[in-house]
Parts: sequence; structure tokens; C-alpha cells
Amino acid sequence: MELRQLRYFVKVAETLNFSEAAKSLFITQSTLSQQVRQLEDSLGTQLLSRSSHSVALTEAGTQLLPVAKQTLLDAELCCQRIHDLEEGLGGVLNIGVTYSFSPILTESLFSFMEKYPKVKLNILYKPMSELMDLLAARELDFVLAFKPSQPIQGVESHYLFQNYLAVIVSENHPLAKSESVDLEMLKHFDLVLPSQGLQARNLFDRIINGGIADLRVKMELNEVNILLKLLKPGRLASVLAEATILNETGIVAIPFKGIDSEMDGCVHTLRDSYRKRSMQEFIKILSSSLAVRARQNAWL
Repeated sequence: MELRQLRYFVKVAETLNFSEAAKSLFITQSTLSQQVRQLEDSLGTQLLSRSSHSVALTEAGTQLLPVAKQTLLDAELCCQRIHDLEEGLGGVLNIGVTYSFSPILTESLFSFMEKYPKVKLNILYKPMSELMDLLAARELDFVLAFKPSQPIQGVESHYLFQNYLAVIVSENHPLAKSESVDLEMLKHFDLVLPSQGLQARNLFDRIINGGIADLRVKMELNEVNILLKLLKPGRLASVLAEATILNETGIVAIPFKGIDSEMDGCVHTLRDSYRKRSMQEFIKILSSSLAVRARQNAWL
């Protein structure tokens, strides 16, 4: 049994398609089939049930899949520890980021790449729930997102900075000069909101407590960059984390009046997991960035 064979088996088991798996592994389908056959021969059992139209896991394959994934992860971490110890910072760092959190990262990404050119960064932008699933599957080293409303089992949330939910409008919008906005004021304006499931929307839904029907919601979407572009002509308002508009021009964030709208920016990691040196160094750079320091102890 070889690690390569386990990796090939896992990819086929995940896709249930030899052709698709071979493409993602950058090998030929015949090579993939041969390696999986050799793995089955070495184990003395059939792992995949094949027909001309479909592929399915056998009982043995179903039992092997989680063990194979853990074995591959352990092997990767073993290599990473050796790299950390003997070669300095290198390898790959996998970071999950929510859409609202992404503007905070720009400065730190450039600083990290300049300081540690041997580290490859894989940045994945998704809603928090999807990122947490990937973190649990150990496909991400850590997640940058706002603190969830409820603790997540097996996940540690480490505070980075304080932020708040705000009304976001163009500097030409009627609300732009307001010092604060309450929900009654918001009812008089057309809104474009982040989709349900995104963190800013989740907090806003809790604040209005089912009162979405009283608002003039014209659009919902899960792409924050497009949402911000829709605000610039000045006809629409939105509700997002204040940090979302970092480095944006022509847009302002207005605090809510009399509403607890705090959103703590956090680093989320798996409890008791190995933390790569590259991760530790990235968090140090992020913590000392201007974007984060400007929002630390923002209540003072």
C-alpha cells in the first residue's frame, strides 16, 4: 500500500467518477484504474463497485475512506513539521475567509508574501458554515471570520479585533450625513442585503427579529463586491460589517442607534490541532496590520 494509491482512492471515492478524478489528479484514467486495482490487490478486497455507467463504494471501501483521509492528513502534517523544523517557512498555508472579512486581509497578504516567499497561500472565500465544514475536514488550516452567535463544537475562536454591523450607503445617499441610523429610518429606503447565511445577514436578522417584511428589500445576493458596486450610484442602502468597506471609496458606514451590533473578528482553529509555523507567522502579521490595529479596542 502506498500513500499515492490512498490519495487516488480517496479522490475516486469523493467523485464516484474515474474520469473526473483522473482530471483533478492530472493523471490518465488508465493509470488511476491501475493504481486503485493495485491497492485492492494489496488489501485483498474490492473497494469500488464498477459498472459501465457508475462507480460505488463497497462496504470495505466505505470503511476505508475515513481512515485513508486521516492517514493522508497525518502524512501531510508529518512533512509539514519537518519543513517547519529543517527548512524554515515553506509549504502551503490554507486559509478560509468570509466575504465580509476579506478587505482586512489585503495588507497582510502582501506583507506575508514578501517576508515568506517560499510559502504558497491558498485563500478560499465562502460563507462561514461552509468554511467550518472544510476546517473540520482539515482542508483549511484556519478560518478568518466574525465570531459566531453560538460556539462551534471542536473549534476555538481567538479574538482579533472589534467591529460592528452598520448601514452602508453611497456618500451621495440621503443617509450619508447621519451620525447613526435606527430601524425606523431604514424602513424608508430601498435595500440590497447580503444573502441569508452570511454573517452580517445572520446578525441583522436577529436584530430585526422577523421584521424583514417591514423593510423595502429590493435584492439579496451573496457576492459582497458586487453589492458594494450596486450601492455607489446612491439609490440603495445595505447592512454589512463596517470592515467590509475598508479601502472602498465613495461609500460610508453609519452605526446603528441603540442596537447591540458588535461583530468580533476572530481566527478560528480546530481544538488541539497542529499549528503550522507559517500560520503562526501569518497571524502575527495580520494582528499588527493597520487594518486590524485600527479596529482593536475600537470602543475606547
